[in-house]
Amino acid sequence: MDKVMVLATGGTIAGIGEGGAYTSGQVGVNDLLKGIVPKGVEIESEQVANVGSQDMDSDIWFKLLERIYALSAREDIKGFVITHGTDTMEESAYFLHLSVQTHKPIVFTGAMRNSTSISPDGPMNLHNALAVCAHPESAGLGVLVAMDEGIFSARDVSKTHTSHLSAFKALNTGAIGHVYYGQVHFHAKPIQKHTLQSQLALKGPTPLPKVAVVYTYVGCGDFLLNAALQAGVQGVVVAGMGNGNVNHTLLEVMAQAIKQGVVVVRSSRVGSGEVQLGEVDDMRHNFVRAGDLNPQKARVLLQLALLKTTNPQTIQEFFDTH
Repeated sequence: MDKVMVLATGGTIAGIGEGGAYTSGQVGVNDLLKGIVPKGVEIESEQVANVGSQDMDSDIWFKLLERIYALSAREDIKGFVITHGTDTMEESAYFLHLSVQTHKPIVFTGAMRNSTSISPDGPMNLHNALAVCAHPESAGLGVLVAMDEGIFSARDVSKTHTSHLSAFKALNTGAIGHVYYGQVHFHAKPIQKHTLQSQLALKGPTPLPKVAVVYTYVGCGDFLLNAALQAGVQGVVVAGMGNGNVNHTLLEVMAQAIKQGVVVVRSSRVGSGEVQLGEVDDMRHNFVRAGDLNPQKARVLLQLALLKTTNPQTIQEFFDTH
């Protein structure tokens, strides 16, 4: 029998309340698992944290990293399911996708409706995530997200709606599989480096560099970027307009930041598509392009990249391949 380790961190799936007025992270993992485990799957569980994912932080990320490394040594554990709030699930999943080295599947899941709401989606999402984790084809795919019958690579998935059950989508690539009442079907695989192939993997907890995200808008000045620089950031992700474009005022401060040794990544606020060479001369300024990573995921990759190097060309290679 396949054994899956469930690592719980809280979130809406463990929330209690009425309608949209609820408190996340109230239900323990053992209660979440009652009556929803697929046939043929054996489980163990640990409560790593119990917070709303707006309160997720790197300390919890490293607790997950440590537990996965420790438990991966056990031959009886075939993989991991992580219950997580939906607000920051994509960032936590991508962090582990890049940082943990294991062939065993890691599947994130959560809920858009709390556990005591009318027709909660958490039980089915968790049932399906356990099935995905136990499925033999999940091994070696890196970190996955199973939500609303979709199976997504952690690199590509994002929360795209504040409340819909179908909030999680991979706008550039689509789902890599689907799961219906525990029946798993894959039709694609991630091609970028992850987990065992990742050049950004970590062996244990280490302080992550300070990286800010600066959002652009019509008439935006340079005060947000200047504030970030004064706060001592080592890197900045600029959520530019369209193809990562910025106004002239902001462009000048971005160029100054490079001269101060701060790595600057151009991302886009659009939500899909790829930041490419165009109106901004990245080669001349030594800016890094985020490709099709959204700003919050670009920040995760940049934090890990800065642990290895501050060279923009090398960091660009990380963005191109991970």
